[in-house]
Amino acid sequence: MSLILTVPQGYGYVVLSAAATFWVANWQGIRTTHFRQDAGVPYPHPYASASQMASATPDQKQKMYLFNCSQRAHANFLENQPSLLAALLIAGLRYPVAASALGLGWTLSRILYAVGYTRPSSTEGKGRLWGGAFWLCQWALFGLATFVGYKMVV
Repeated sequence: MSLILTVPQGYGYVVLSAAATFWVANWQGIRTTHFRQDAGVPYPHPYASASQMASATPDQKQKMYLFNCSQRAHANFLENQPSLLAALLIAGLRYPVAASALGLGWTLSRILYAVGYTRPSSTEGKGRLWGGAFWLCQWALFGLATFVGYKMVV
């Protein structure tokens, strides 16, 4: 048995937007590895603990803080990427240009989120707000995907 799936013209942009998220995930993983090395946090510890930070020098404490921020930014990316990809691919079946634009906006926002989160001058992780627009792109894609599903059943 074979399945033929006809996708709209422009769906390639949706696929490219989806593929871009793979590269950003890898970039964030590499960044986090560098922050881990600078902080001296050994594997398999996912974060520098409060006790490690309390006994660290101010310079080392800052490095541990930045590692924790990088790790959290990367984890947040990985928590949101699967549902984003599903929504992007579904929404793109009917609205390929809008979906790919929102996917690109999401990806660029995630880069800003990661860079902002790991700024040495940002406190309490507030630098992550630089990329807060990813939520708007993600929710818009969720809405479009839901609407595509709705139009398929009515």
